[in-house]
Amino acid sequence: MIGDVLLIEEKHQKAGDQILEYLQNITKYKYIIAIGGESGSGKSELAHVIAKKLKSQGEYAKIMHVDNYYIVPPQDRTTWRKEHGFGSIGLDEYNWILINKNIVEFIDDQKSEMPCIDLLTDQIDHLITDFKGIRYLIIEGLYSVNADADLRVFIDLTYHDTKKAQLVRGKEPQNEFRLNVLKREHEVIQSLRPKADLIVTKDYEVITP
Repeated sequence: MIGDVLLIEEKHQKAGDQILEYLQNITKYKYIIAIGGESGSGKSELAHVIAKKLKSQGEYAKIMHVDNYYIVPPQDRTTWRKEHGFGSIGLDEYNWILINKNIVEFIDDQKSEMPCIDLLTDQIDHLITDFKGIRYLIIEGLYSVNADADLRVFIDLTYHDTKKAQLVRGKEPQNEFRLNVLKREHEVIQSLRPKADLIVTKDYEVITP
């Protein structure tokens, strides 16, 4: 997302190093890493750290921010959710057809058009990228571990644990409605936890389930 705020700390670097250890013996040419978890848990930061560490090793990764793939645009989402109820919040808010199309284009070494939300204007821009020669795709977002990935990483912090990060990043106003949205997202995200291959704990240690 354009205008997103990254708060990279030592814990993200540490977790990134641990995750890279799991990639050392990978022989597959195209490899997909999914990083999922609740709002403010550090998904974007961890994805960025892993991509930079891979680059330092001579490998290149593209990051797919699946929050760019919401069907309802940012400026209309609150109204839409209020009209449809909290039960509508979840996996079906994403355009999985387009997500999967872009994943296939990565696997096939093709050029791809990907949505990119400008948080400063709430506009949906479009990014043209060439996946030729790119070995890694890092998919990050609330429900990313639902994607078809080779390695699924789940950050095990709840919206209660990430209040400070949510406030600092300030994507949405913190009010009762937003709190109820976070509660609903929490339910959906936790339901995806069993899909994870690796868990990042509250202390940002990387463990197997």
